[in-house]
Amino acid sequence: MNKLSSMRHWPERMSPANFSMSRSNVGMQAVLNTRRDLATQGPPPIAAPPVPDGPIHYAFNVPFASDLAGPNTEDILHATTDAVLRWTHPEEAPDDVPVYELPVHAMNLAQLRQLCHEITANALPIEAHVISTTPKNLNRQVTTVCLSGAPDLVQQTRETILNTTPLSLRCTTVVVDGNLVANLSQGVLKKSVTDFLDETSAFCGVDIFLLGPKLSPLTGGLNGDVDLPRDQRWRVAIYGDYLSSEHAKTRVLIHIDQLLGRIVDATVFEPSMHQLLCGRNRKNIKLIESVTNTAIYFPPPFSACYRYCPPNAQRRDPSKVLITGENPQDIEQAKFRIHELLTRTRLFVKDVTISPPKIDSILLSRMDKVRKITEANGAFVMFPSLGSRKGLVRVQAVENLHVERSLREIMSLAGQFYTASWIFLQPDPRQPSNQDIHAMLGDICANSDAEVSFDRQSFSITGSDESVKAALMVISKIKFATHTPYQIRVRIELANEHKEFVSGKKNGKINKIMGNSNVQIMFDNFGEYNFNIEVIAQAYDSLKQGLSLVEQEMPASISFHVPDQYHKRIIGIGGQHIQRIMKKHSVFVKFSNAMDRGGMGREDDDSRVDNVICRTPARNAQNLELVKSEILEMVDRADSEFTSQVVSVDRLYHRQLLTRLPEIEELERTWNCKIVFPSTEQASDEITVTGPQWLVPKCIDEFLGMVPDKHEVVLERSAPLIKYLESPDFVQNILPKLKTQYEVELTVHDKSEERTEDGSPTVTLLWTFTRNNAGGLRDAMDFLQTQFTTAGVEPVIIRGAIPRPKSDTFEESLPYFNSKLLQHAPAPVATDSPTRPSFGEEVARERSILACLRKPGSMSSISSFLDRRKNSSQSATNFFKGSSNVSKSSLISIESTRSFNADRNPWNDSGVNLPDEESNPWAPAPTYVNGVDKLTVPQPGDITPRHHPRQSADSGRPSTSHSTNSGYPGPLAGPFR
Repeated sequence: MNKLSSMRHWPERMSPANFSMSRSNVGMQAVLNTRRDLATQGPPPIAAPPVPDGPIHYAFNVPFASDLAGPNTEDILHATTDAVLRWTHPEEAPDDVPVYELPVHAMNLAQLRQLCHEITANALPIEAHVISTTPKNLNRQVTTVCLSGAPDLVQQTRETILNTTPLSLRCTTVVVDGNLVANLSQGVLKKSVTDFLDETSAFCGVDIFLLGPKLSPLTGGLNGDVDLPRDQRWRVAIYGDYLSSEHAKTRVLIHIDQLLGRIVDATVFEPSMHQLLCGRNRKNIKLIESVTNTAIYFPPPFSACYRYCPPNAQRRDPSKVLITGENPQDIEQAKFRIHELLTRTRLFVKDVTISPPKIDSILLSRMDKVRKITEANGAFVMFPSLGSRKGLVRVQAVENLHVERSLREIMSLAGQFYTASWIFLQPDPRQPSNQDIHAMLGDICANSDAEVSFDRQSFSITGSDESVKAALMVISKIKFATHTPYQIRVRIELANEHKEFVSGKKNGKINKIMGNSNVQIMFDNFGEYNFNIEVIAQAYDSLKQGLSLVEQEMPASISFHVPDQYHKRIIGIGGQHIQRIMKKHSVFVKFSNAMDRGGMGREDDDSRVDNVICRTPARNAQNLELVKSEILEMVDRADSEFTSQVVSVDRLYHRQLLTRLPEIEELERTWNCKIVFPSTEQASDEITVTGPQWLVPKCIDEFLGMVPDKHEVVLERSAPLIKYLESPDFVQNILPKLKTQYEVELTVHDKSEERTEDGSPTVTLLWTFTRNNAGGLRDAMDFLQTQFTTAGVEPVIIRGAIPRPKSDTFEESLPYFNSKLLQHAPAPVATDSPTRPSFGEEVARERSILACLRKPGSMSSISSFLDRRKNSSQSATNFFKGSSNVSKSSLISIESTRSFNADRNPWNDSGVNLPDEESNPWAPAPTYVNGVDKLTVPQPGDITPRHHPRQSADSGRPSTSHSTNSGYPGPLAGPFR
């Protein structure tokens, strides 16, 4: 590939072949020349003991997905070999049996025990034991491995266990039209499909289930409150580890394309160039797919980081990209465009160093976030393999700006990681036995999810902030650990820009914390991006207090987008406006325009990134939203806060939408929004629309106008019905009125192949419309029913009724009032409307079709076997917990500082030196109206706001006299009110 000439201010640019060159010397030199900045108060800390040469005891949790349940047995139409045995409970199992006791989870645990037994029985001086517990606060099983031996041998054994065990099992689903996999008229599955699923299961090492439709209505529109035709698509559920399930999923998607008549081909190029070729938010690859009418399937990223492969299975080639198209010419055109784009790609490469425990933590639990980072920046990130204890991470992109963005975001993920040491200052003769040590370490890991090492001189703990603090709490309750003199060290990693922020002016904050909590605090320059804060104490209570105070000084921040043209208005002359806002809320605000971000003349995506950052200490985090709202008050409503909404569109129709990419781009320019399609291999129906909060709904409405939809209503055939449908009045008056008034088109299929349950013929009414007019379907059906009633026709609906929402009147409550003045509402007549009160009869009909497919003649003996099984998902209760990218400790003060004096703080809360306007800078500035000082609510950020304060989202209801912006006059004063 071409390498452009060197530029002095971008020395990192390299050709793809020259990966050995980098500009990481600055960061490495910073690591080698580490400088410790010791605070001015307190005695020097006791040095940590050297790494022991003797044996150590190491414990870590194996992240089994023990809470992953199997499918509902009532939905299973086909299962691959032994899949039902592994993912369902035996018939004799009780109803309340937990999910982690499924045969598949029990088998994985048994295999891990066997592996550890073989390691212990080996000639090498290493012991491995498995401890399985079920903590009371968790509804899952926790599996801990305890290793004892030399440090190097322990780490090698840990690497072997992590790469030979199926970690983080998952279920991925592909939807498919039932006509492609089954002959619905005969009620049998296609043998070619079942054979393919069995072959894919064995080839990829996964379990596959073919499931019937969910039989639930879809929702669409702006607020998800419009009933659409029900999802009749079937599902292919794939159970396995990350790489194996993604491999099988791609094979299923390719097979569906082949069933649709498309041909398949492949091309091969360097895996490190895949994400760069896709571009930011996959813009480049979607353009190629649009022009060539092809579907391009990339292998899963980061496949080199995981080395596990199921027995007798094959891994996917990480360099092969699969392409499907209508004809060979389209595929060749796609290959040509890919090759042309690769020849014009230039690279910027940079290496950084991250501690190995943090890399393993990212690889095990945060790769979804890393994937979003790489897709947003069009960058490739190369991590070392899991458990390898290597710390070099490489990032490459087509621009230096994207490399730096990716690195900072990845380092922020690594920064949410703590390292702690509990050091014994004197040897204790009461050392526990190995068996007691294993039980102790297992208890620590089970209650904290941290990794713990014990060498009879110290405990070493690594993990997230909450995990490390939970582990220290458990250790503090161990007798021999607290009876011996000890020292505790906790190390926190933060971005370098947060250092004139955490320490305060002239280390004032740190000195005060050390004086109040009897701890020592040290700063350690770690590298180009991050630095370490080390908190040292001689007692657990002192550490707990000091660490809490330090965490309250750690930054809590939010970022959002404000168009560049509003920045001067918000900042004010000489920064008066923004200085007043910062001083009022003790929050630091930073603006960056397109030139600062390097986005002038670049992609449009650069103009939509977050360009306003608000930062404050964690104890003042509740003021961040106040600052944000006050800033946005000075922004016109059409350009208000950026938001994202998801629209569900059948993934197969995405290809037709991509062929209209110029229209979509014009739509984006009209509404200042961004429409992002999911990746082809992701096989998702969700399309994300991002833009100003006031414009996104309008953009979605116009976008849904490009998406056609249809709905079928099957009626029982009768002579009066056919006579009316063929009448001139219906053809010349009713059909045109449906199109003009309700924006739906109706076509009649007289010769329908579908039959009623008693074999009678049927008539199909096909309603076609666009998704933005889906709400008119129900009204159009009601209008047609009225015409049927007028003509004396009583249709019998077999399938396709859309029920009305439940009435909000008080008719149901009237029978409970014994009054002759109130009359009971008449009972509804079934023939008054073509709709039904529920989906009961239609669901029963659909279930009967699925039952036919489960007959022994259509599915061999699988149905009789399933009748003896119980579904694990029906007997277990799932508990869901939210997750957040922000450390919990960074929000610790949200509840604790809600008091009258919350903003009164002698320490510089904002982290910047602001000029003092009053003798008391923490008091709010007085507001004078006609010479009178009045107590007011927080003022808007601009003295002359451009629009009225924004109200809550429109509910769609007409304004009332109680509305503040309705236009109606308020209550009159005096006697005429």
